[in-house]
Amino acid sequence: MQDPAPPAPETEQPMIEGPRPRTPIFNLPPVLTASLGLLIAIYLVQSILFSSDMLDWFFFTFGFVPGRYVVPLSQQGWEWLWTPITYSLLHANIEHIVFNGLWLMAFGAPVARRIGLRRFIVFWILSAIASAALNAAINWGAMSLMIGASGVVSALMGAACRFAFPPETLGRRGREAHLNPRLSVVAALRSRTVFIFILFWFLTNILIAFGIPLVGDGSQEVAWDAHVGGFLFGFFLFPLFDRPLLVDETAED
Repeated sequence: MQDPAPPAPETEQPMIEGPRPRTPIFNLPPVLTASLGLLIAIYLVQSILFSSDMLDWFFFTFGFVPGRYVVPLSQQGWEWLWTPITYSLLHANIEHIVFNGLWLMAFGAPVARRIGLRRFIVFWILSAIASAALNAAINWGAMSLMIGASGVVSALMGAACRFAFPPETLGRRGREAHLNPRLSVVAALRSRTVFIFILFWFLTNILIAFGIPLVGDGSQEVAWDAHVGGFLFGFFLFPLFDRPLLVDETAED
């Protein structure tokens, strides 16, 4: 009686994969895309349609001037009320808006994904006010003009320091940055990555404060104090904007 033939070895069939979804080059949250679009639209309008005199009026009417707050309100218009916010939507030249736009995409994206549209808008408004407040405090009574979104960008950097940097301990890796646990202030400062970033950020602004430019020729003043005001706002007050649904996963402050 013959032994039964051994079973034929099983062979692995190649997996047939469908077309892979394309990853967009700029995968930005809608609120951030809209913010960038607004900044660009305002810049194009002022650059193409405004004369030199009209541009001066536009910057003075919507830019931030600390000297407004030493002039009696009865002797001026209502610009003091809206300019602590509207200045953050204006830019002086193409280099200014490109520089701020790139940093806005880098740090605004994780913050916007984490806190959502409404909180992001409120964060923008309040961080712009905080940046303008420190600028006014340090330059009290000055008739200098401040424009640009760099104060808000600095606030987004400070907020990102509380959750967006790669974790240095074992745990769930590979998840998107906006899903990381929120660090307490102490834990953030103990993180080597966060600490080095903050140290480098403040050293950069100290150099700017002493008139040492890192970008450009230094002919234009940079509102380093607004940067500091925005960063401190974002770093310390970010928990007020964090989504309640994520609080359960976060570290206690």
